[in-house]
Amino acid sequence: MSELTALSLATARDGLQAGDFTASELVQAHIAEMESARALNAVILETAEQALTMAKASDARLQKGKAGALEGLPIGIKDLFCTENIRTTACSKILDNFVPPYESTVTENLWAAGAVQFAKLNNDEFAMGSSNETSCFGSALNPWRRTDEGQHTGKNGGKDKEKPLVPGGSSGGSAAAVAAHIGVAALATDTGGSIRQPAAFTGTVGLKPSYGRCSRWGIIAFASSLDQAGAITRNVRDAAILLGVMAGADDKDTTCIDLPVPNYEAALSGDIRGLKIGIPKEYRIDGIAADIERLWQQGIDWCKQAGAELIDISLPHTKYALPAYYIIAPAEASSNLARYDGVRYGLRKAGRDITNMYEETRGAGFGAEVRRRVLIGTYVLSAGYYDAYYLKAMKVRRLIADDFAKAYEKCDIVLTPTTPSAAFGVGENIDDPLAMYLNDILTVPVNLAGLPGISVPAGLDSQGLPLGLQLIGRPFDEETLLRAAHVLEEAAQFTAQPKQWWKEQNGVVS
Repeated sequence: MSELTALSLATARDGLQAGDFTASELVQAHIAEMESARALNAVILETAEQALTMAKASDARLQKGKAGALEGLPIGIKDLFCTENIRTTACSKILDNFVPPYESTVTENLWAAGAVQFAKLNNDEFAMGSSNETSCFGSALNPWRRTDEGQHTGKNGGKDKEKPLVPGGSSGGSAAAVAAHIGVAALATDTGGSIRQPAAFTGTVGLKPSYGRCSRWGIIAFASSLDQAGAITRNVRDAAILLGVMAGADDKDTTCIDLPVPNYEAALSGDIRGLKIGIPKEYRIDGIAADIERLWQQGIDWCKQAGAELIDISLPHTKYALPAYYIIAPAEASSNLARYDGVRYGLRKAGRDITNMYEETRGAGFGAEVRRRVLIGTYVLSAGYYDAYYLKAMKVRRLIADDFAKAYEKCDIVLTPTTPSAAFGVGENIDDPLAMYLNDILTVPVNLAGLPGISVPAGLDSQGLPLGLQLIGRPFDEETLLRAAHVLEEAAQFTAQPKQWWKEQNGVVS
C-alpha cells in the first residue's frame, strides 16, 4: 500500500486541493493497487485508461480553482449502476456484454462533481445474495482472513484459518475494494442489507440512505420498493461527503423525494449529548455470536459515555421481517426480471419458437439463486396465492414501519448489531438458502420501513475478523444518523487492517 492509497476520501480531497499531489498521481497509485489485488476478484472491469483521462481533466480544473466536491477522487462503481458506453451486466450472463447508452443519475452526479471512475465492481447476480457468490464472474473475496487465535473449525472438522472468506453481499466487490484500498470509496446498493452487511464483514463503513433520498434511475432493478443507492467508505466523514453529492431530486425517478440536501459533513459535530438512543429487545436473537453481543453492550457504553440517553424500546414485528422480505423482494424481482427475454438486449439462445427461445435464454442466463427467487416471486403473485402471501406480507411491512414510528416517539435513533456473525467461508452457506437468508435478519427491517441505516466498524471477534454496529435513523434524518455514527466511530477507534495476502499471491512484496 502506498502513501496515496492509504488516504481516506476526505484526506485525499484536502491533499489535492492543497496541491500536495495531483489527481493523476492519486489515480495512478490506485490503478497500481487495483492491478496488485486481482486475486480478490473485487473488480470485474478495469477502466484505467478512462480513469487517467478523467484525472487529467481534474488536474486542469484544480489548477484553475474550479474543483468539484469530489474532484480527482477515484471511486469504484458497483456493476448494478448503468454507466454510459461502459459494460454493465449486474454480474449476470443474461446481460452478457450489455453497454448502456445512458448514465445512472447517481453516477452522473459523481462525475459532475469531478469524481474519477476507475472500475466496475463485483456483486451478487442482480444483487440477489448475501455473500457475492452468485456473480457470473465468480465470488469476490474478503481481504480479511482469520487469525491463529480462536482458529475456526469448519463443517468437516478441519482447521480452516486460511480458508477464503466472503466479503458479504450483494455489494461484496464494493466492500472488498474499499477494505483493500483499491479505491477511496465505492458506490453500492442496499435492498435488504447489501451495503451494511458487507461493510460489517470487511471493517468498512456502509451507509444506506432513506428510500427516496437518492435516485434509482439507471440502477438495474432487483426490488423497486426496497432498492436504494448508498456508499461504502473508510470512515463516516467520507460517507457524509459522498452522500452530499449522490443525493437530490430527480425528475426521472418518481420515488425520489424533492427535499433539500443538507451539508452532511458539517453535521459531524462530535456531540450527541442528550440524544436518545433506542435499544430494541427483539434484536437479542437466538444464535447471535457472543462476540457481537459483547460489542453491542460496548456500543451502548460508548454512547452513554458520550452523553446520550439510552432507552429500551420494542419493535414487536421484527420477527416477521425476514419472511415478509423474502415474499416481497422475490415478487418484485419476478416482475422486474420479466424484461430479460432475449429479444431486445443481452443474451439470446436459439429456440424452436419464441416461447422456447424465452425459456432457453432465461434458463441459460439466470443463475440458480435468481431462478429460485423468480420462481418464489411468481408463485406468491399467482392467482389464489396473492392474498395469502404477498398481500399479507405487505400488511406486515406496514406494521414494521409503524413499530419504528412509535419507537421514534421515544428516541432519536436506534442502535443494534449489523450482522448475527462475522464473515463466513466461501462455500460455507451457498447450498443452504435459509442459512444464507438469515444473514440479513438484522438489516431487512430498515429496508421494509424505508429508513436510513449505517454500519460502523467497531471491533474484532476472537478470530480477528471485523464486526459492525448498526445505527438506524428517522426517515430523511441522515444528519442525526451520521452525527451519531461519527461519535461511535471515534469511541471505537477501529484502525485494524487486513494483511495483504493477495499481493503475495500476485507475486508482489507487500
